[in-house]
Amino acid sequence: MERTEAELIAAAVKGDPSSFEPLIQKYSPRVFATARRYARLEREVEDIAQEIWIKAFQKLGSFRGDAPFEHWLMRLAVRTCYDFLRAHQRNRESSFSEISDPEDDWLERFAAAPESTSEHATAAIQLIARILDQMSPAGRLIITLLELEDRSVKEIAELTGWSVPLVKVRAFRARGEMKKILERITKEKYL
Repeated sequence: MERTEAELIAAAVKGDPSSFEPLIQKYSPRVFATARRYARLEREVEDIAQEIWIKAFQKLGSFRGDAPFEHWLMRLAVRTCYDFLRAHQRNRESSFSEISDPEDDWLERFAAAPESTSEHATAAIQLIARILDQMSPAGRLIITLLELEDRSVKEIAELTGWSVPLVKVRAFRARGEMKKILERITKEKYL
């Protein structure tokens, strides 16, 4: 007979670590998918996922059950990813010469005719990833949640623990930051 999530959590809190394993198996794909949005290298993704699970196990006693376990876990995952971005912030600027040929072709097509570039989505995605790599941790987190994961401002506030007005301000600043990075890249390329 399978135990419910609540029973597994209760057993894990009482000191049975094996009760936590089914939760890890069930939610690992979601945890890894979240971590992949914030780190490129697979070893970094694995480190983030491991840290998420360690924190989840350590803080399991604070899970009140007001919301589903998955919501609590994803809130913890987003905050852990944000901590990773802040801890690993470095000058991520790359010169335009490091951009691949497909990305370069896409950018040139976009500059010439923005409406005709939709068929080259892979190159656009790679270019966006490069731009996100150069952003501040808060900017990258906001853009990822708001634009890539299509979350509402209210959801982002709940996930991050920030107020709704702060989320709006950070979203505004992040869009400005993206624009400046894109302007710098195009200046390097076309001037």
